[in-house]
Amino acid sequence: MASSSLLLTTLFLATLFAASTANFNNEFTITWGDGRGKVLNNGDDLTLSLDKASGSGFQSKNEYLFGNIDMQLKLVPGNSAGTVTAYYLSSMGKSHDEIDFEFLGNVSGQPYTLHTNVFAQGKGNREKQFHLWFDPTKDFHTYSILWNPQIIVFSVDGIPIREHKNMESKGIPFPKNQPMRIYSSLWNADDWATQGGRVKTDWAQAPFTSSYRNFKADACVWNSGSSSCGSGISDSNWLTQELDSASLERMSWVQKNYMVYNYCADVQRFSQGLPTECTTTS
Repeated sequence: MASSSLLLTTLFLATLFAASTANFNNEFTITWGDGRGKVLNNGDDLTLSLDKASGSGFQSKNEYLFGNIDMQLKLVPGNSAGTVTAYYLSSMGKSHDEIDFEFLGNVSGQPYTLHTNVFAQGKGNREKQFHLWFDPTKDFHTYSILWNPQIIVFSVDGIPIREHKNMESKGIPFPKNQPMRIYSSLWNADDWATQGGRVKTDWAQAPFTSSYRNFKADACVWNSGSSSCGSGISDSNWLTQELDSASLERMSWVQKNYMVYNYCADVQRFSQGLPTECTTTS
C-alpha cells in the first residue's frame, strides 16, 4: 500500500512539474492587431498576420522568473522582406530585462536573419545574428530559451546557438530579479530589417502570416510576489543546467558556420573598447 501511495505521489508531482504542450487560449492573450491575430483549432494553433494597415501580437498571461521555454514557429514564406517576427521575454519599465529572438525577413530565395539580444537593467547592445541551416518557412521548428540564474541559452531544434553567462561577479548585470512575460509580434520594420533598410516591404504580397504551435514552459510562474518554484519540490534540473561538452561543440559548429554578426567582434562599433563580457572569462 505504501509503495502504491509513493507511486501515485511521484506520478502526481511528475504531472505537476512536467512541461506539457499548452493551450493558446489558456496561456496567451492577443493584445493588438484588430483581428489579425487568431487562435485556431481549439487553442492548439495561433497565427499572426501583417498588412499595410497593421501587424499583430500576443503576450502570455503568466509572468515567469526563470524557465525553459519552447515555441514552434513557421515564418512568413516567400518575399518576407521588411517584416519582423519577434518572439521574446521582457519585463516592463525603463530598466527592463529582455531576451530576444527576432526573425528578419528577406526577399524570396535569400535567408532569414535570426537576431538575438539580451537586455539587463535596460541595457542591450548584445546582438548576435545567425542564418539558419534550413528554410524556416517550410515547416515548424522549435525555438527555445533556457533562462536560469547561471545562464541564458538560445536553441534551435534543440541545438544551442548562443549562451549568455551570469558574470555579475565581474560587475556585469544579468537578468535575474525581474519577472518577464512572453511576447510575440509580426510587424513592418522595412526602415532597417532587410539589408539595412535598402529593401522595402512589398505590400502586394500581403497579408504576411507567421504560425505558432506547441508552446511549452517548464518555468517558475511569478504571482503576487512569489514564485511557483519556491516550495522546494521540483524535479526541474533546468534551474541549474549549464551546457555540457557535447552541447558546447554543437554551439561552436553553429557559430562557426552560421553566425553572421557578433557584437563581441565589432571593434569598429566599439572603438573605445569591447564590452566587458566580451573580454572576460566567467
